[in-house]
Amino acid sequence: MSDDEMEDYGFEYSDEDPEAEDVDIENQYYNAKGMLEGEDPRDAAEGFKQVVDMEQDKGEWGFKALKQLVKLHYKLGQYGKMMDSYRTMLSYAEGAVTKNASEKKINSLLDFMAGASDMQVLQEFYEATLKALEKAKNDRLWFKTQLKLANLWFKKQEYGRMSKIIRELHKSCQREDGSEDPKKGTQLLDIYALEIQMATEQRNNKRLKRLYQQALTVKSAIPHPRIMGIIRECGGKMHMHDQLWSDAATDFFEAFKAYDEAGVGRRVQCLKYLVLAYMLMESKVDPFDAQEAKPYKQDPEIVSMTNLVAAFQRNDINDFEKILRTNK
Repeated sequence: MSDDEMEDYGFEYSDEDPEAEDVDIENQYYNAKGMLEGEDPRDAAEGFKQVVDMEQDKGEWGFKALKQLVKLHYKLGQYGKMMDSYRTMLSYAEGAVTKNASEKKINSLLDFMAGASDMQVLQEFYEATLKALEKAKNDRLWFKTQLKLANLWFKKQEYGRMSKIIRELHKSCQREDGSEDPKKGTQLLDIYALEIQMATEQRNNKRLKRLYQQALTVKSAIPHPRIMGIIRECGGKMHMHDQLWSDAATDFFEAFKAYDEAGVGRRVQCLKYLVLAYMLMESKVDPFDAQEAKPYKQDPEIVSMTNLVAAFQRNDINDFEKILRTNK
């Protein structure tokens, strides 16, 4: 069952007595939800609006209905109406629903919106979220939303705006004396991963080295493997720039393993980098001897790389150039 279904069927803890809930509002919510499968989803939108209107005081069913409206308007491409519904929904987080319920729903929408391609819509969505979370004093969700907004600026190459958010994030991980809070190691690695990506894109190798070393010294952290993949991949590129092929190979292999654990597609890219590093080391060791890499040996992208290495080792320049041309 999805989170929505579990909540709707009473699996979410609530401070309210279910018997005291207005049956008519509850029925209207489920009627509207049933219309989502209908021919015209706008009928469902009207149904959810009625749920909000039926509640005299802001409450759980109106909050749920507004979440459905946000998703519905987004799917219909009605971004103005989506943001109106979302801002209304965020106002419930100021005390109309429990902190646990509001965090769960907002977090769910943040994940839902992650696939949006319209950067302007995403920016407006994240900024509205941050404004509401500052009022609600929800530090954990504020941090997550700031990370998402920083990633958005990274994609748009707005490094000035990105740097401003990074400074705010670092400040949130500091103690009163300005030193880093050792209890916030996981958050610090999230921040370093962002900074390392930015330094890599800006070709700022001096800063990249400092950030890379700082990231590897963070203790008491339980980072998502994708974060360690980002740090290690950028570290590998840094070592390649310095022609430290062995160190680069180590980092690319660690990045591959982390991405593989996280199920991230960049694992194949890191394997290609790994093969390149081994070639530059003039190593006779097959990187695919490693148990983790064996399943990818026949991947079409990897096969072209291994053929390239084979031609290099045979000193066959004609075959080497042919492989490059056909596998640009």
